[in-house]
Amino acid sequence: MTHASLFSGIGGFDIAAEWMKWDNIFHCEWNPFGQKVLKHHFPNSISYNDITKTDFNIHKGRIEILTGGFPCQPYSSAGKRLGKEDPRHLWPEMCRAIREIQPRWIVGENVRGLTNWNGGLVFNEVQISMEAEGYEVLPFLLPACSVNAPHRRDRIWFVAYNSKSNRSASFGEFCKGQNSESIRICTIKRQQNAANTNSDGLHKCNSKNEINTNKTGINAQYDFKQNYWGKFPTQSPICGGDDGIPKELDNITFSKWKKETIKAYGNAIVPQVAYEIFKTIQYYDDNIF
Repeated sequence: MTHASLFSGIGGFDIAAEWMKWDNIFHCEWNPFGQKVLKHHFPNSISYNDITKTDFNIHKGRIEILTGGFPCQPYSSAGKRLGKEDPRHLWPEMCRAIREIQPRWIVGENVRGLTNWNGGLVFNEVQISMEAEGYEVLPFLLPACSVNAPHRRDRIWFVAYNSKSNRSASFGEFCKGQNSESIRICTIKRQQNAANTNSDGLHKCNSKNEINTNKTGINAQYDFKQNYWGKFPTQSPICGGDDGIPKELDNITFSKWKKETIKAYGNAIVPQVAYEIFKTIQYYDDNIF
């Protein structure tokens, strides 16, 4: 499949696509540090800078899956929560890119705070605007710990399928097969999903049947792609860890590179979660649609 990413950061979606052996056609990231990382790891991909100044019409009909972790700072509980008044509210630009590219699949990501900002205004806007472009949409709450990372990191994932596609099946067929190594996506549309959602309107993805790992607790298909989580430094209650820096060095001034690295990891998606979504999309794209 052909893949492209928006708000690419340091390439979380892109590395997951590479694990899938998909073709990374382009990425779009304005941050200079992120650009350097992307150009190093994905030198054959087209590199765009400012999404607000990029015309994506050249890719119309050529991208099968478009991804984007559109900026979360306007809705994050760690920020000022200015929402649509924040200049980093760039969902309208991602929507424009969707309109110009018309991919078959979309996977969007944001913080959980998107669901309750201003009564869910933007959470609903994201879905309604994709539906207006001909997509059937289903949101999920998937934390990093669902792939055995030692931190929770709740994130909203929007999975959308182009109902105008020339494939014969509808999005409602998305869950009828079995793929024991992937996330099972609900067949019920958002409007009919009240019985299967939590108070945020999100599909519950926490049952043993929906996140299926082997008996070691780690998905065998991507075990070789991730480092051992055991010494990963994080906060309780998931686990404790030693960051390797002596306490005497707390509050020291870090180099600009170090600061940019920490910020980049803080903003990045967990690619192992995206990988599970991608595997499910690939399975149903090959066998159902």
